[in-house]
Amino acid sequence: MVKFRKQVFNRSKFLEIGWPISLILFVYLIVNILALHNNITERFYSTGIYPYIAKTVSAFSNLLPFSLWDIFWIVILAAILAGLILVISRKVKPGKYGLHLLKTTAILYSFFYLVWGFNYFRPKIEMRLAWKHPKTDEKEFRSVLDSIIVHTNLSQMSISPDEYPEIDKLVEASYRKNSARLGLEYPNGTRRPKTMIFSSFFAKSGVSGYFGPFFNEVHLNYYLLPMEYPFVLAHEKAHQFGVTNEAEANLCAYIVCTTSDNARLQYSGYVNLLLYFISDAAQLKDVSDYIHKIDKKVILDLRFQRSHWKGLRNQTLESAQTAANNAYLKTNHIEAGVKNYNQVVSLVMSWYKNNNNR
Repeated sequence: MVKFRKQVFNRSKFLEIGWPISLILFVYLIVNILALHNNITERFYSTGIYPYIAKTVSAFSNLLPFSLWDIFWIVILAAILAGLILVISRKVKPGKYGLHLLKTTAILYSFFYLVWGFNYFRPKIEMRLAWKHPKTDEKEFRSVLDSIIVHTNLSQMSISPDEYPEIDKLVEASYRKNSARLGLEYPNGTRRPKTMIFSSFFAKSGVSGYFGPFFNEVHLNYYLLPMEYPFVLAHEKAHQFGVTNEAEANLCAYIVCTTSDNARLQYSGYVNLLLYFISDAAQLKDVSDYIHKIDKKVILDLRFQRSHWKGLRNQTLESAQTAANNAYLKTNHIEAGVKNYNQVVSLVMSWYKNNNNR
């Protein structure tokens, strides 16, 4: 009788440890299958299941003005710390704590991919929009750079934080107008921008915005400059639409802002994209000639932007955040890691070539 109870106990322990490991392995297997079959991801998840998930989850989270994502991680980290304290004080056995940690990890890992993460494995935007891929040369790059500088100079204007609610509506209206052009499922739920609870910490880390997938929330840093606000808002909204690739989110932000009839959105779209093009133009011998073409008011805006973030950033925190983000992106098959942001330049070149709208 005693032996029978011992066998049942061992089997129960095995199942308790086995199910979270099995769940992680199962999701990992699906991730690797979908990574090889992008069309399946697009058809059954990104344009099939995900819009319903986004609609349901965002309808709940947007009822609240504060970030559920931030609060959720505060609770998780507090629980982990409390558990460690209990283990150190010998009130909880290490094995029991480790088992709870394993279960939590399995659930969060699975939930992340279910509610948003599988979008990482959809086809690239060029394939989704059936773009042709003509070879881009230096002459074409210079032509587009000149065009962006001209549009940036012409659209330069001041933006006030008091205009943020109106800007949100304008960005949303532009997404509605451009949804078919960008291959997005509109409305895909609702998008209420929320301010990061720890804006100061993330400003030190160089983070201007992020998307919280568990609660389908768009977050913006309190320290964002008005000239950045429309572009970053449009970028984070792109993530809510299921665009996981950072360069693609930048492209969406650029198109949404610059095709708007509103001058504030146009300036934010052009001036923020200009930074990526100037970065790539640094290898040109005559890059200074292009910089001299930029209007003095725009230069002053860019200098203020640089000094603003430089004054907020902490080099150690920024390096740690960059390393973590780089690892996260590569884990989800974004091979370029954080360099993916700058790949918006080649996407914009393709955009111009395929739409003839320079």
